[in-house]
Amino acid sequence: MSCPYAAGREPEEQPLLKLRARPLRIALVGNPNVGKSVVFGRLTGRYATVSNYPGTTVAVTRGRALVGAEVCDVIDTPGVNTFEGAISEDEHITRVIVANGQSDLIVQLADARNLRRALVITSQLAAFQKPVVLVLNMMDEARSRGVHVNAAGLARELGIPVVEMVATEGRGLPELRAALSAATVPAVDTTQPATRWAHETTQRFRSIRRRSLGRFQEWIGRAVREPATGLPLLALVLYVSYLFVGVLGAQTLVGLIEDGLFGGLINPWATSLASHLPWAPVRDFFVGEYGLVTMGLTYALAIVLPVVTTFFLVFGFLEDSGYLPRLAIFSDRLFRAMGLNGKAVLPMVLGLGCDTMATMTTRILHTPKERLIAVLLLALGVPCSAQLATIMGILGGISFAALATLFGVVLTQMLVVGFLAARVLPGDRSEFALELPPMRLPQWRNLLTKTVLRIRWYLGEAVPLFLIGTALLFALDRVGALVVFARTAEPVVSGWLGLPATAADVFVMGFLRRDYGAAGLFEMARSGALTGVQSVVALTVMTLFVPCIANLLMIVKERGARTALWILGFVTAIAVLTGTVLNHAFRILGVTF
Repeated sequence: MSCPYAAGREPEEQPLLKLRARPLRIALVGNPNVGKSVVFGRLTGRYATVSNYPGTTVAVTRGRALVGAEVCDVIDTPGVNTFEGAISEDEHITRVIVANGQSDLIVQLADARNLRRALVITSQLAAFQKPVVLVLNMMDEARSRGVHVNAAGLARELGIPVVEMVATEGRGLPELRAALSAATVPAVDTTQPATRWAHETTQRFRSIRRRSLGRFQEWIGRAVREPATGLPLLALVLYVSYLFVGVLGAQTLVGLIEDGLFGGLINPWATSLASHLPWAPVRDFFVGEYGLVTMGLTYALAIVLPVVTTFFLVFGFLEDSGYLPRLAIFSDRLFRAMGLNGKAVLPMVLGLGCDTMATMTTRILHTPKERLIAVLLLALGVPCSAQLATIMGILGGISFAALATLFGVVLTQMLVVGFLAARVLPGDRSEFALELPPMRLPQWRNLLTKTVLRIRWYLGEAVPLFLIGTALLFALDRVGALVVFARTAEPVVSGWLGLPATAADVFVMGFLRRDYGAAGLFEMARSGALTGVQSVVALTVMTLFVPCIANLLMIVKERGARTALWILGFVTAIAVLTGTVLNHAFRILGVTF
């Protein structure tokens, strides 16, 4: 069965739609950052699946929605900027879904502030001869900026339903459900250039009256993109992020949870309970040096979880505020020197949360060369959230100079490697085009919901890996493998890098899980096993060190085993060489932190 829609037919023909052998398929289409996923969630609730489109790495979300008495299939397609000319993999997949039998009806989501750009997509959709409903989302932000759209007049002009909506609040959702039954093919002259058509229609049905809030949003939107104001604002964003993640998360919250909850209650109770077990290896498996409770859960929940949570809050705030796309424009010139463009800042920033996910999102870059350079730089120098918080927690407690040294060295390495890769690797760089969402103050409800979902992902995906990693370390320790690894690496770790021999174990853990190795360095620094200089060297090497197993497997999936092994060997050599140079330079210059 299907939900009914008019699609240009006479009313008496509508009952024939009830004879469908399958549910009606609705595709949500639109520019990036226009609220497709929010509307998808409103329509489908929790009944959704996310999977890669066959033969690609592009994620497509599908679900079921109840419209009236009918059940419909809903597809949340990747964002598009055009259906014509040179298009990205995301845009190609959306075109395939729209053009073939995978969709029967199109719901086009549009940013009400940017009507002209939306109408370009509407004109291109008309060529597919599919029924369309146009949804003008974010009407509250449009009105706050003095933007008024004559929705009724626009609907008459296009010959399709036009719905005004504020998706984050659910406003307009009943109207959207009702409009599906009246969807028709847009009455657009597809022989005319889409941009000129779109411009003239926007002029007729949109009016703008500047308001103080709108002027402020425009000012801040420009300020973060201009070098004179963008650099100080970026420094302010980084400093506030450091205070929230590095101080509140990595120091205050970690201290409360690790010392108070785990040190004072959970670990003593677990040790007491395990003392009744008859066999010593079993006791050690739970509460020993590499115990599931005393190490695995303590690291995962007491050390990493607080810093990951605070990072997710900061990242979500920057994401919802509209700052990250403007950061992409601001950094475009820098990335061009590395054979990329400003869009590469998005996977780089996402890598600060998880390099594995960020590696997958490099598909938003248009050319194979850009994707390879981005994957290489992610593996080389972008620390995940746990690493970043650990860096801030350890070096922030030593001195700002120590923190600046690490970031300066890592950034320099990324610039040099990117610069050389851009000139050695074959291929071209694509042009830079990016949709700018409005600058806004994020809604705390949405921010908290997003953070809770990401924490749930961490608990479901990362914590089990912590426990598996702990069990593996326990097994390696029992058979003496960790001692062999440490002795093998001792000439490098102790001689070249000037670190305690036990740091070799931490680097092994870092390969199993980057955040696991970060937690190990955090514990070494807190116990006094590392001096200030050693902390800078160790954290620099860990940041430049090989990606974790999960990230390595993702690189294999994205780029192939041969490229993954090449990246593995390259970044390992760079990390060891850089750490060696730092160690000897500090000693020769008599640097202390």
